[in-house]
Amino acid sequence: MLRIAVPNKGMLSEPAWNMLAEAGYRLRTNPRQLVVEDSDNGIELFYLRPLDIAVYVGRGTIDVGITGQDLLKNSGTEALEHMPLGFGASTFRFAAPNESSISELKDIDGKRVATSFDKLVHDYLVERGINAETIHLDGAVESSVHLGVADLIADVVSTGTTLRNAGLRIFGDPIMHSEACLIRSPRLDPKDERLTVLSRRLEGVLTAQRYVLMDYDIPISKVAAAVAVTPGFESPTISPLHDKQWNAVRVMVPKAKVNQLMDDLYEVGARGIIVTALQASRM
Repeated sequence: MLRIAVPNKGMLSEPAWNMLAEAGYRLRTNPRQLVVEDSDNGIELFYLRPLDIAVYVGRGTIDVGITGQDLLKNSGTEALEHMPLGFGASTFRFAAPNESSISELKDIDGKRVATSFDKLVHDYLVERGINAETIHLDGAVESSVHLGVADLIADVVSTGTTLRNAGLRIFGDPIMHSEACLIRSPRLDPKDERLTVLSRRLEGVLTAQRYVLMDYDIPISKVAAAVAVTPGFESPTISPLHDKQWNAVRVMVPKAKVNQLMDDLYEVGARGIIVTALQASRM
């Protein structure tokens, strides 16, 4: 059995569960379940706190896990990133009070920085020769400056609204950009067949999320021009139609570019352009 850790709560949890479900794995049916055995697919799912997943994987207690790149880096464990998963994107940044003179990285020297990611922030500052005190808080770090616990904070930022409401402003370059990733134990061979199957399934889900299937008819004389617009992964499927002057083309295209590609194909001479969502894939 391949042991897989997934977040039991938080912003990464639902997307992680959905991805595994789309990959064909059985999930828990009761929120109180901590372990789910899926013998048909040869896995065990362990629902753990997001902060703990990298620790279990790093020690080899769990084979692989889904967590954030920031959580992995902050864990200080030997767990290894295996593949990015395309969701849970976030940016980690410094923020100081509006009235503060802190406006660039060197101004942090000698100050107190409140954060939930103390190792990540400490290592970042040390690497840049900044001597500051990092204060660990488990949550609501925005209040720490107002309460006199810290001079500034380092936290995940999305829109920045929460920081502005707390009287804080972002400054300096991002500490890091993060997204969800699959991590593996250093004890697990990266070529392990069980890991290969899991990776292939997750890649299939990512492909199905990012691509669609496009069908269109095109005059034979314009096939080359149409294929230049939609080259596909390897090569489009081209089939003859009853009218010998036309071919049918089937190809995978990026979902984000669908409408532009349809416009371009129409200009080339394509007609009957149809787009179909992908349920699953293996590339």
